[in-house]
Amino acid sequence: MITPLPHEKGFHVSWDQIHRDARALAWRLDKRGPGPDGSWKAIVAITRGGMAPAMIIARELDVRMVDTISIKSYNHQDQAEPEVLSRPDPDVMGDGEGILVIDDLVDSGKTLEVVRGLYPKAHFATVYAKPKGEPMVDTFITGVSQDTWIFFPWDMALQYVEPYRGTSG
Repeated sequence: MITPLPHEKGFHVSWDQIHRDARALAWRLDKRGPGPDGSWKAIVAITRGGMAPAMIIARELDVRMVDTISIKSYNHQDQAEPEVLSRPDPDVMGDGEGILVIDDLVDSGKTLEVVRGLYPKAHFATVYAKPKGEPMVDTFITGVSQDTWIFFPWDMALQYVEPYRGTSG
């Protein structure tokens, strides 16, 4: 029996899949904002992974004010303590009331914990969620196990992969 390497327990997400899942997240968030018609004041994407889903959600929910908060919490596949590199205008953000914070994935929840500390009244939504991070997110679409590595399309290139049982000759 071949034992897979840790990165081989992967969930591969295509551009089509991230688009469908981000739209599904938008549908869940529709009319849930604090505006009189259920609208959101603004969307803040957590860079870099939250940018593609945030763009799709902003389009679907017709939110024109979109900004980013830059947090570095990974060095390739190694997770580190989150560090805020830049953030939106504090006058616009306030305590987060009416703000929708979007990321691609909540893993340990450390990144969202930092952002939630800055904007405690914001609504936090991710496309994918791992069990340790679920308590930090208000809305998500797909749950995956903690030991699954998600391969997003912006991190991938097409290449040949050897079959599990090797080559037949």
